[in-house]
Amino acid sequence: MRSQSLVHIFLISFPGQGNINPLLRLGKRLASNGLLVTFTAPEQTGKQLRKVGNNISDESTPIGDGFIRFEFFEDGWEDEDPRRDDPDQYLPQLEKVGKQVIPQLIAKNAQHNRPVSCLINNIFIPWVFDVAHVLGLPCALLWVQSCASFAAYYHYYHGLIPFPTQTHPKIDVQLPCMPLLKHDQIPTLLLSESRYPSMRRAILDQYKNLRKPFCILLDTFQELEFEIIDYMSKLCPIKTVGPLYKDQNITIRGDVMKADLDCIEWLDSKPPSSVVYISFGSIIVLKQEQVDEIAHGLLNSGLSFLWVIRSPHNHLPEGFWEKVGDNGKVVQWSPQENVLAHPSIACFVTHCGWNSTMESLSSGIPVIAFPQFGDQVMNAVYLIDVFKTGVRMSRGMAENRTIPREEVEKCLSEATSGAKAANIKQNALKWKAAAQAALAEDGSTRRNLQTFVDEVRRRTAELVDGLVNKSTANWKE
Repeated sequence: MRSQSLVHIFLISFPGQGNINPLLRLGKRLASNGLLVTFTAPEQTGKQLRKVGNNISDESTPIGDGFIRFEFFEDGWEDEDPRRDDPDQYLPQLEKVGKQVIPQLIAKNAQHNRPVSCLINNIFIPWVFDVAHVLGLPCALLWVQSCASFAAYYHYYHGLIPFPTQTHPKIDVQLPCMPLLKHDQIPTLLLSESRYPSMRRAILDQYKNLRKPFCILLDTFQELEFEIIDYMSKLCPIKTVGPLYKDQNITIRGDVMKADLDCIEWLDSKPPSSVVYISFGSIIVLKQEQVDEIAHGLLNSGLSFLWVIRSPHNHLPEGFWEKVGDNGKVVQWSPQENVLAHPSIACFVTHCGWNSTMESLSSGIPVIAFPQFGDQVMNAVYLIDVFKTGVRMSRGMAENRTIPREEVEKCLSEATSGAKAANIKQNALKWKAAAQAALAEDGSTRRNLQTFVDEVRRRTAELVDGLVNKSTANWKE
């Protein structure tokens, strides 16, 4: 079947690693279900993806019964413009350009016999809803955080329950169907002193526009957050489509940094469940003092480790490697899905971003929670107190302290040896099995994805019928 004859979905991504990957994974699943999918983002993202070698092409690439292709657009700034690193400057620029460029891209696709039937965006770019509304196209949102996080923003935006304020900064938050959250355990963008006011506005603007998308797709699965999903589904048109991490097509990838594949060979040389994997995502940069304490905690534990250290500002303590030898390896970026699936991995020291949270749960890997900001602090609560797959090393940036090496070593011991570690591992394997069941042929995720595809096809048919009827009426006149 030619790609031009398929229903065409246009994916518009915020240019952040944690947003690109899940949206592209969703795109590949939709393509495999017999759709034509176009993925778009700023050209700066396109350059990074092509540089890494992710098989990115503007030609239609077959995936399953459908196809995927890529188009990128200029954001109006020079390549090395430092303003891109400041959300307060970049988000307004992206909105201004995007509202002009996206309709042009959609019109160009129509001219090439690829009319677009539906737009899907991820968080921080709520203006896509407005574009879809003006163009008369159905739209959907991929929420790349947990359903619990979605519920927290929803209740905050609508003023349904009390949240911390400047006058009452330390009140507890009790959301329906969720554990009690302390003031430092809610998404930090909801705090009045948030470091990123533009991102706070962008994420809350999506709730202002929430009547426009016909579906909100969540990168989670029904069994993982059953109660809050059931509760929120009565308020919003949500569907779980995760874990998107379990991606069958790995030739087309969304990494903007090149992964060090040598680390897999290094892991092959280690015994089962003997290596600590450490990664704090694509954004967080630790203070050097904290890096030193983690390093000494690792050294004192005697455990082997694989550590992702991206920042050129961070380095390991002097004389460290002489003591570690071949028990440790540092890379700038890793193929995380392959690492977490490796039998030598014992536990994952993580910042608790939702992508990493889903990947650890889906891989059956215990975690040591080291959240910093955003939804990470709430994800840590769930990993430790609800999913029961980890131990806590940090409460987040609000804690405002350096975790000493003694605490690091204690957490490593709790997560890798003894009765507590065995219980955590058993829970982790339980969630791995639940994730596999959700993705099975008759699983909740597969059913939801098919329902979404069927709905897009139905709406496409209605669009086509409307255009035909309009054309016929004009001809009769």
